[in-house]
Amino acid sequence: MLLIPAIDLKDGNCVRLQQGNMEKSTVFAQNPSDMAVKWQTMGAKSLHIVDLNGAFAGSIQNKSAIIDIIDAIDGKIPIQLGGGIRDLKTIEFWLDAGIRSIIIGTAAVKDPIFFKDACQIFIGHIMVGLDAKDGLIATDGWSKITKHKVIDVAKRFEDYGVNSIIYTDIGRDGMLEGINIEATLALAQSVNIPIIASGGLSTIKDIEQLCHYQDEGISGVICGRAIYTGDIDFQAAQEIADNLAADTFTQVYQI
Repeated sequence: MLLIPAIDLKDGNCVRLQQGNMEKSTVFAQNPSDMAVKWQTMGAKSLHIVDLNGAFAGSIQNKSAIIDIIDAIDGKIPIQLGGGIRDLKTIEFWLDAGIRSIIIGTAAVKDPIFFKDACQIFIGHIMVGLDAKDGLIATDGWSKITKHKVIDVAKRFEDYGVNSIIYTDIGRDGMLEGINIEATLALAQSVNIPIIASGGLSTIKDIEQLCHYQDEGISGVICGRAIYTGDIDFQAAQEIADNLAADTFTQVYQI
């Protein structure tokens, strides 16, 4: 199970929101690159960056902060980036800059032709962010709830070549109420694309539960507010996840 620290950017700062509400943000670092190095030093195997301003504006707004993070990490671990990326030129720029994977959310739903082109041109580098409330897709920085069901949209994108799906229950995001295991598992069982859980991670127990479903297609979890507040010790949590994965491997192959 891959535990992926989230670095959400608002006005150049590293923040956490509650349920995607830009008016309910807590600043955890004024220098996001320092936070990126902290998580990398503590054993993070990947980083998740979201330009929150960009998600609402429809274009990258925290460019300098993102570049600083890329330079600070210096290719030591892969970085995935989302928030306002809605054209092929922008994708190309960030991949050339050192980002490993691009997360496309709103544009994937609103412009599936663009999304399909992105998956086919940048093979293996495109992830889709499916954010939902009560099973319905949310777009435009979570400000709009559509009538599209998450599983239906995921199935539509399955043949595009997307490398994974980040599924966020926005009703739980930033609330420390626990991952929506049932909905995440249902999605994982509906498609043959790795699912990364997001929204509500609050305790080690959430991680232990998710580890039990690795074989069902849940490959990772985005770690947000809980690792910033100290409710979860990130380094200890990753060690637990690694040990559980090793135990499962041993049981399956009877080593």
